[in-house]
Amino acid sequence: MKAKSIFFACLITAHYGIVVSQTIPSFGPEKRVNVIGLSFDAMEPFLSPDGTILFFNSLNSGGNTNLYYASMVNDTTFIFEGLVNGTYDPSPNHLDAVPSMDSLNNFYWVSTRNYPTQMENLHMGTFWAGDVSNIKRVYGNMYNYTFNYPFGWLIMDAAINHQGDQLYYCNAWFDFSQSTCGQMPCEATLGIAQKTNDSTFSKLPNSDALLSLVNDTNYLVYAPHLSKNGRELYYTRLEKGTFNTEICATVRNNLSDAFGVPTLIHSNNGFAPEAPTLSADMRLLYYHQKDASNRYRLFMRYNNAFTGVEDEGLKKPLEVYPNPAAKFLHIDFPAANESYQLIIYSTQGKKAMSIPFKTQVDVSGLSPGTYYLSIYDKDRLLGAKTFNKP
Repeated sequence: MKAKSIFFACLITAHYGIVVSQTIPSFGPEKRVNVIGLSFDAMEPFLSPDGTILFFNSLNSGGNTNLYYASMVNDTTFIFEGLVNGTYDPSPNHLDAVPSMDSLNNFYWVSTRNYPTQMENLHMGTFWAGDVSNIKRVYGNMYNYTFNYPFGWLIMDAAINHQGDQLYYCNAWFDFSQSTCGQMPCEATLGIAQKTNDSTFSKLPNSDALLSLVNDTNYLVYAPHLSKNGRELYYTRLEKGTFNTEICATVRNNLSDAFGVPTLIHSNNGFAPEAPTLSADMRLLYYHQKDASNRYRLFMRYNNAFTGVEDEGLKKPLEVYPNPAAKFLHIDFPAANESYQLIIYSTQGKKAMSIPFKTQVDVSGLSPGTYYLSIYDKDRLLGAKTFNKP
């Protein structure tokens, strides 16, 4: 197992409708995600709240690990854009990984820069158009400040919730000499912290009780990700003494309830599936795992609750013409509906236009370049297409 074992990633489950009691979601067959232009391993995916950008980091193998992003074309296809500017650390053997972002574009990630001189290894900033600015460390009592070489604690994984007011995190204890537990942590458990100000979180007094059925002492538990409604939690766990990771889900009926008994969502012995992330509409589940060539790739599955809408962007083909379009772009979409939203993004992920659906759009005001036109029904992506503006 690669030193992704230094930064595991968890995932969070989703709620799919108003029901009396929560049920564990199930997912369809695995599909390979194609990131056009990406030539190296991809790990720890996180789908932006608006569903247009997939963040991820490069291989956690003890070398230099960086944060990257790709723009969505459809559910299984993204275009590689490059580094998440502002998060790059030029120091040797650095690690910047495990991205997450709330609905207000507050961007979080873990970093080993200046650790353990500064034990607060969780960082945050503001993401916009491929850049993270206003970078600062995140403080709070969720850190364990014990460090006595070769043993030390750090926050290995963290995920901000959709609303930005709670942080789900993993405290992990490492033997950095690798003589006791190898490249994997000796201990790893989840916690929940509440935001108290712009850069400080405080562990919930009932955090341990809420996660009592999740933090099983027989496992390393890590990489949390919470559904938008806060009722479903996905995470990765690894039985101690083994190398076989499992993606699990646990649900609760109310936000004040403890999470229930975990259920296995996906396992694939020898291929290390980890770090799922959900779309805001709970329809899509992404994660990473090894492929047959032993490289870490991104994969996805459709939630079985959404029957009849699998890969709807492809079932209802979207066509745009002329391409390139100098003035007017004509849109041909079989499921056309005036209630849909039409959004045009630049290759940097910046929203260039957002209007109610039309069959003809004036794009003469756009700067020359490549753009992504997407059609949404509320939070659900129905179709997407690229076009060029000369």
